[in-house]
Amino acid sequence: MHISLRQLKVFDAVARHLSYTRAAEELHLTQPAVSMQVRQLEEEVGLPLFERLGNRILLTGAGREVFDYGRGINDALRELQEVLESLKGVSRGRLHLAVASTVNYFAPRLLASFQTHYPGIALQLDVTNRERLIRLLHDNAVDLVLMGIPPSGVEVESEPFMENPLVVIAPPEHPLASQRRIPATRLAEEVFVMREPGSGTRQTMERFFSERGLILRHGMQMTRNEAVKQAVRSGLGLSVVSLHTLELELETGRLVILDVEGFPDRRQWYLAYRQGKRLSPAANAFRDFVLTQGAALTPPILSSIARAGGRSP
Repeated sequence: MHISLRQLKVFDAVARHLSYTRAAEELHLTQPAVSMQVRQLEEEVGLPLFERLGNRILLTGAGREVFDYGRGINDALRELQEVLESLKGVSRGRLHLAVASTVNYFAPRLLASFQTHYPGIALQLDVTNRERLIRLLHDNAVDLVLMGIPPSGVEVESEPFMENPLVVIAPPEHPLASQRRIPATRLAEEVFVMREPGSGTRQTMERFFSERGLILRHGMQMTRNEAVKQAVRSGLGLSVVSLHTLELELETGRLVILDVEGFPDRRQWYLAYRQGKRLSPAANAFRDFVLTQGAALTPPILSSIARAGGRSP
């Protein structure tokens, strides 16, 4: 067989997306060009690699075999490139990162500082929810992940690099805003704006009330931190968020942190990657940078609140 690396690359994209159109968009090719590469690969293999069911395409048995072997070949080539790059140092390279949506509040500051030290490293950043981060780790689909508590169901290496205090927020005119040492029983009288099931902040809220034998009064459910904060500012309830999401709201006085017994819930941000993964020189440089300098990039107002035990100034 005379199979080209280009054919395998195009086939891999079609097989992952199960769509010629999406594969063409990813590869910046026309759809006819993608179809031609797949057709030529099928001619070399001598078997169909896809079958069509209505408007959908699916991998055939032969297609699944080619996909698995192709991934191994692509992984080997990528590892070869990383080894060769390591011989050149870390002045160049590519780095694919994935971060939790909450991490993205400080990720741009972190990445900008990293790029001043390593301007030749090309960065790709995915911002997503916890569920997809776990899937990316499971599939070993990215170099490094920045997230909250690492998953227990996936074998990963993880290292803490920054504190992540979770705090209770309210609009400044809320009756509890001026009170101190608010007991959990009083908090249970309030409605809470919730994140989606599975999010770290939601799990914290549910555990806090459950451990005290209290009922958590669910209000609106949101999938984004910005929507949660907007709902709280509008008086739709209280909520629990990461302190790192509040820099602008605290500076402008749009939200306050409540002084609640049992809060802040002091957690950590973690750098994680699949166990056994061989990190490229670029990934190792980013790991070392995050572990040594990540915490120093916390904005002053958030650092002062964290030192004060999570209370608004």
